[in-house]
Amino acid sequence: MKIIVCIKQVPDTTDVKINPETNTLIREGVVSITNPYDMYAIEAALQIKALAGGDSTVTALSMGPPQAEAILRDAISMGVDSGILLSDRAFAGADTWATSYALSKAIEHIGDVDLIVFGKQAADGDTAQVGPGVATHLDLPQITYVRKLGEITSETITAERMLEDGNETIKSQLPCVMTVVKEIGEPRLPSLRGKMAAKKAEITVWKAEDIGCEPDKCGLNGSPTKVVKIFTPAARGTGEIFTGEPHEAVNALVEKLIPVIVGASN
Repeated sequence: MKIIVCIKQVPDTTDVKINPETNTLIREGVVSITNPYDMYAIEAALQIKALAGGDSTVTALSMGPPQAEAILRDAISMGVDSGILLSDRAFAGADTWATSYALSKAIEHIGDVDLIVFGKQAADGDTAQVGPGVATHLDLPQITYVRKLGEITSETITAERMLEDGNETIKSQLPCVMTVVKEIGEPRLPSLRGKMAAKKAEITVWKAEDIGCEPDKCGLNGSPTKVVKIFTPAARGTGEIFTGEPHEAVNALVEKLIPVIVGASN
């Protein structure tokens, strides 16, 4: 079984910077990490590889600046077999549609893929759209929010997905796309052998033309959605704590609220 796990490098949440001209995140030179949900995707891909057995392989695929090579090496240290990086200025500023288009073209270029695994969403965008977007571009079935793996054969995969009001078990034909949640299993730690392999691994780098991307469908120019304005919310003011007996605290709160309510109604 040939498995692709798509991962993303995201800015550390304590060090987010915005380009004021393009309204996009500045990624170059910023402290970055592997998207947390993608760590669970790596774990799921490795679990599936073990269940499928045989000559199954897992390839990590990412799109980003050259520094994103670091997360591919991290994935290899966990047990992933190889890494591919899509890195080209043509990809810069891509929204979820343009991102899923580029990833789908790379997957087509790889060829004969049985399963594509994503984390449910990215920490910097929180859209949960790229996995389903790739499934749409490739015209493949998808199982989203997977929390537990079931039977895996050469032709089908069964998985339990998480819903707001329960769980649902789905059986899908392969190839298919899957997005996973953290309940799939705690990501494994890198082994010493894995770290050594990651250090020596040769990361394949592809540009837009290498995978046959159409220029007008890539990056900022190929993105149907545009960010008009992005900013950091103003800090909230300090709160007030009411102490004493419950009835005293309630009375004090009411006295504070009455002028506000009266003012709003005038």
